[in-house]
Amino acid sequence: MGLVKIIVIMALLTSLVYSVKELVPIKHVRIESTFQYISKDEIKTLLTPLVDVGFFDANVQAIQERLTQLVWVESATVNRVWSDTLTIKIKEKHPFVRWGEQDLISSRGEIIKPDEIEPFVNLPILNGPEGQQVKSLEIMKGVNTALADQAMQMAEFSINNRWAWKIKLTTGLEILLGRNDQLKKLQRFMKTLDVLGQEQLNSMAVVDLRYPNGYAVSWKQNAQPIDWKNLAAQAANR
Repeated sequence: MGLVKIIVIMALLTSLVYSVKELVPIKHVRIESTFQYISKDEIKTLLTPLVDVGFFDANVQAIQERLTQLVWVESATVNRVWSDTLTIKIKEKHPFVRWGEQDLISSRGEIIKPDEIEPFVNLPILNGPEGQQVKSLEIMKGVNTALADQAMQMAEFSINNRWAWKIKLTTGLEILLGRNDQLKKLQRFMKTLDVLGQEQLNSMAVVDLRYPNGYAVSWKQNAQPIDWKNLAAQAANR
């Protein structure tokens, strides 16, 4: 009889536990984040079937994993708050540059595939070898810093499969850097800008820095002839 009583008591306790679980539904889902790119409707659609369960039945890990599968979610943290609430913290990805024509890259080098690229057309474009977006982005950041010292603004930066670099500025000027000593060559070109002046810089269409000791310039069709003797005299007097 004692054994029967123990079994009956255990059965009652088990039944009571399941009853309590069923009587404690999730009443509140609190999202402690602000969104710039994530749609609240998208979050709601994803969460609804996952939180329509008892407080103890909610699979916190599964919710986190589902949230991080969204295009714009960098990380997500889900916690239970007794007795009927889930709190969710979401960190959103932020685009840094465009990756080719249709994708984006975050500042951490993560590829983002937005539904529409149109809202991001003003971001600089980065082109690089497939699977090398992190390395390409770090190179681009270094080049961009060097350009900023001369108040130059990058529109596009390209690295081909042979790791030759090319820059396109917002002014339309293209700068070819080749595969070797690219930053050294860029710095050498920039040192000549004080001599050439802004007017001559604005007249350049292409600057080819792929030479060991100098560079070649292709001028725009409407560029005015340059008085090189006058420029040399001005430089000598500085």
